[in-house]
Amino acid sequence: MTATPQTPDQSPPTIFVMYGATGDLARRLVLPAFFDLARQGLLPERWLIVGNGRGDKSHEDFKTHVREALEEFGPQPSDGPWEEFSQNLRFAGGGFESADPGSLLDVLGEARGELGTDVQLVHYLAIPPGAFLDLTKALDTHGLVEGSRVVYEKPYGTSLASFEELDAEVQRVFDEAQVYRIDHFLAFEAVQNIVHARFANPWLSAIWNAEHVSAVQIDIAETLDVAQRASFYDATGAFLDMIVTHLFQMAATVALHPPADLSAGALQEARDAALTRFRALDPHEVVLGQFEGYTDIDGVPDDSVTDTLAACRLWIDDDAWAGVPFLLRSGKKMAADEQRITLVLKPPVDGPYAGEQVAGRPTSVSFSLLEGGAIDVAVTVRTPGVEGGLSQATTTLPLDGIDGRHASLPYVHLIHHVLSGDRSLFTGVEGLRAAWTAIEDFSNHRPAVLPYREGTWGPDDVERLAEPGTWFLG
Repeated sequence: MTATPQTPDQSPPTIFVMYGATGDLARRLVLPAFFDLARQGLLPERWLIVGNGRGDKSHEDFKTHVREALEEFGPQPSDGPWEEFSQNLRFAGGGFESADPGSLLDVLGEARGELGTDVQLVHYLAIPPGAFLDLTKALDTHGLVEGSRVVYEKPYGTSLASFEELDAEVQRVFDEAQVYRIDHFLAFEAVQNIVHARFANPWLSAIWNAEHVSAVQIDIAETLDVAQRASFYDATGAFLDMIVTHLFQMAATVALHPPADLSAGALQEARDAALTRFRALDPHEVVLGQFEGYTDIDGVPDDSVTDTLAACRLWIDDDAWAGVPFLLRSGKKMAADEQRITLVLKPPVDGPYAGEQVAGRPTSVSFSLLEGGAIDVAVTVRTPGVEGGLSQATTTLPLDGIDGRHASLPYVHLIHHVLSGDRSLFTGVEGLRAAWTAIEDFSNHRPAVLPYREGTWGPDDVERLAEPGTWFLG
């Protein structure tokens, strides 16, 4: 059963319980998103945020913590209703476990006294994934489940077995309609437009298949290293951190079949169905890399074989995408900061330009995720002037600023969707199960990790995955 979406002003009085409220994720992304929603008037009429953590902060200390987070990461307190916002912040210390709830139950009792008896709880788990299972049990133990919503950060499992263990407990405690599993890449403006621009424009829908697309390429590349997350990253690596989570979900967004409508349930189901059509990943079609100098970083063992780059060739078993490789790549210390989804188009099959590509480069439709998002369309045209010939030109449509409206950051979208009961930007159980299933053979037969130089697009072997074509980036 799917909850009927509401607008936030229709929401009942709401208490957001933020577990891990003093952690890095909350500080950088979640708390700023709440303040941005307050600036836009998109929070419920009556609400409170109750931060939870092991430390013993006063309410005033937590307000100072939130203000410092906004001053560092924005929006600035001076750019919004800070005084009104800060009056709605509370903190409950002492952690939260089945055996010891700390001060959370007491603080929630006080919060309910302020907001009334019809309060809705939203539990936001901005905590390490290893703590999800125990905290889920604690919510059940202390009677905080009925009528609530719960938000799980990624990764929701680290293997098929760990996914099944976690989800069995989540399904025991919660109804599926209460559960929101985050993959924040689904909330990027450009990723949402993969669906909306595709289905709203007949010309784009017409070329969205194997007849016209030679390859789909998804690149999430960073020039940064992992110095701030070395211990986490060395235990995870690029493949688990990015490929099987974010890039699989974006590939499914490209490959989904047209749903009957774009309601929350229909869109999530279409994306999950696409994931179930992913062919099991062939270990020979995966390349793992580690940038030179990685093991010199503090916190990284000298003998680490963790992948800081992962690339793969994925196949989808359905008629619409038969024979079309989905090329996925993500890594650190690469040649550029790029986040891009590209449909590489085939050359004409008949007429005077049959089989022609300008300078060996195919035309394309490309979605950039950076800086509010953009859609780039590369078109072959006649070269101006008497001599003529063919050239390729690219036209860019920035998504930020259309109709005078500015792009919102992913976490603003996500929290707003939780408030309205819209699960379309969140991952579903069957899709996640299919993703973990698709990588089982790879997980048991991981290829060797190859070195690559900083400032490149990865090991030379990455080029093999794109043959007989080439990577759009690189």
